[in-house]
This record gives sequence, C-alpha cells and structure tokens, in this order.
Amino acid sequence: MPSNSNTTANRYGSIAAEIYDIDKPVGALPDTAFHLQGLSGVAGPILEPACGSGRTLIPLLEAGHEVVGFDPSQEMLDRCAARCAERGFTPALSRQRFEDFSYSESFAAIVVPVGSFTLIDDFATALAVLRRFRDHLEVGGLLVLDIQPLSLLAHRGEDRRKWTAANGDLLTIEGKRTATDWLTQRAESIQRYERWRDNVLVESQLEPMAQRYWGLEEFRLALEATGFGAVSVSGNYARGRRPRASDWVLTFEARRG
Repeated sequence: MPSNSNTTANRYGSIAAEIYDIDKPVGALPDTAFHLQGLSGVAGPILEPACGSGRTLIPLLEAGHEVVGFDPSQEMLDRCAARCAERGFTPALSRQRFEDFSYSESFAAIVVPVGSFTLIDDFATALAVLRRFRDHLEVGGLLVLDIQPLSLLAHRGEDRRKWTAANGDLLTIEGKRTATDWLTQRAESIQRYERWRDNVLVESQLEPMAQRYWGLEEFRLALEATGFGAVSVSGNYARGRRPRASDWVLTFEARRG
C-alpha cells in the first residue's frame, strides 16, 4: 500500500475481491505460464507479495514450489486461503503491507505479477520496498517483477464492466480517472463497485485507487540502485523479446548481489 496520506487507497474490499476471482481465474492469465517457466529452476521458498486471492500462488504450489504470500486486503487473503484449501494446500498467508512486511527466513525468489508494484504510488517508498525485497532474498536470489509502463499514465478512458456472481447477482464496476500528475508519474481514480439483485441495488462500495507508473530505464536504474544486478527485461510476456512502445507490461528479472 502507498505511504501517502490517502490511506484508504488500493483497499480491495469484498466486492472487488469477488470480481477479481471471477475476472482472473487461477492460472488463466498469460503471465502465469510465463512466471511458472521462469521460476521452474528455483529450488527454495518463493515469496509472493500482494498475492491477492491466489491466481499465481496456487499454480506455483501445484508446480511443487514452496510458496509464502502476503496481502494488505483481508478479503483477498480469505479467498486465497479458501481456494488453496479446496486444492489441499495450506500455505503461510499473512496480512502485511509492501512497505513493512517482515519474515525471519530468506527466499530463493520473489515474484510480483502484473501491476501490483504500481500500487506503491510514492517513489521513495517504492525504492524502500525494493531494498526490503533484496534483504529478504538469499544471495543470488531471483526477483521477478512486472510493471505497467509509463505510457499507461496517458490512458483516461472510463472503465465499465459487469459480471454474474455464482448466486446470480449482477456485479458491476465503474471506474474514472480523477487526477493525473505527470511530474510524479502518478494517477488517481475512483472505482465504484455495485451488487444488483433482481434489478435492485443491494450493495455499493467506493474504492479509491492510486498508482505510480515507471519508465523502462528508470526502473532498471532503481533495481541497480537497490542492490540488484543481472537485470533483464521482457515485453508482454514474450521471454527474451526486447520491450516495445506498445507493450502494456514489462517484466524485470534481477538477482540479489
């Protein structure tokens, strides 16, 4: 979670967590296969910060890895624990934040899929989190981290989508950008989540969001400044392909020195 004064941002409440499960089934997104391949040679424990409801954590468990996860959203963690239990897994899950998570053990790898790292919307806090990642990796340990590039700061379209819940409820989201700061590379938005039953609105939740986007070389320098080396980057989950201006996600892989 970000460290600025807007402490309610990026909360991921109950409706958001329910929609997340419907919209992002376990193992269904293209990043999962990419990360499973990249982590296939890792022998030790893996940490997934901001593990959400387990869409990446569970495939890693199914592949035989030891995985530990944390998330600031209790609603997400509850769903993650339930989905793991359905498959016979009981990983160590805890409610923690990016900026002050702590473990006594070291990890062989840390993986942060898709846009989770952009939820740290302050530059200095993000650097501190990268240092915390380094400190929790064993020497030579692998950091795999996706970021959404700076180009997404220019996107201003509204987000309107709908889903049908397992009980037949209609779940909707309406998102709108409320602020764009090019100097700090930061965007704010409001997401309105609603639950409809028999055409009657029965629940509504507002979710303020704040994200910071990164330039390609900026993030490479950030990794090197916080103790990582052997940095490589791929675009849109095409391993080994150099990033393109049209890419919507950049994957950095780096080692603790």
